[in-house]
Amino acid sequence: MARPFLSIIIPAKNEEKRLSVTLIDIDKHLGNQEFSYEILVIDDGSTDGTKDLVNRFIPLIKNLKLIEHEHNKGKGAAVRTGMLAAKGKYRLFMDADNSTSIVEFNKMIPYFQSGYHVVIADRAVKGSRMIPPQPWYKRLLGNMGNMLIQILLVSGIWDTQCGFKCYSDEAALKIFPITKIDRWGFDAETLALAKKFKYKIKEIPVFWVNDVRTHVRFTSYLEVLKETFKIRWWLWTGQYKNGNQKQEIKN
Repeated sequence: MARPFLSIIIPAKNEEKRLSVTLIDIDKHLGNQEFSYEILVIDDGSTDGTKDLVNRFIPLIKNLKLIEHEHNKGKGAAVRTGMLAAKGKYRLFMDADNSTSIVEFNKMIPYFQSGYHVVIADRAVKGSRMIPPQPWYKRLLGNMGNMLIQILLVSGIWDTQCGFKCYSDEAALKIFPITKIDRWGFDAETLALAKKFKYKIKEIPVFWVNDVRTHVRFTSYLEVLKETFKIRWWLWTGQYKNGNQKQEIKN
């Protein structure tokens, strides 16, 4: 296949029950698009039938590929693997539960065409919709965490954790080879590095379906905060070297 316009990266751990709807939705909406694409599912050490599910879909869905982590490494590590294995001009990662449909990518294209290198969905900007709304305690924890992330890393971005972000190939190959965070704090890290390398970041409103089956533990919020301080320290002490744009993982 010639170089695709878009690479879709889906990190997945034990997503057998939700991933099929996501793959069908992507195939339905992108099948009518004029641009070329590939879909990379990164199985992050699943212990259920996630890998078997993807393998069953591969003959049915165009340009669907499976990349496996033998053991669980974390969402950040899975996204890194996908970004570096991808071939697309634009490289988008999205959650396996399809909280944001791939149709939202169409909103991003004009910003890439006007010079942005990173375009992210932001549930806090005007025009975004969340159905159903998050519980108050999740909103409170999220707002407190985002305020700290803004102070230490990426001022002006209120929703660093939304799982629908797209990077140009240039930005992806500059940022992801040098990321250090393998788990929840990777979103803030990649945005902080985008700022460091002076890439233009655009936030867009998004339609977000809040899956009530998703349970983010309180300890995950604490982990993000701890990793935020680590990232700030690494930036201060110059521990991020310049990314290697030629580094890619071969499929």
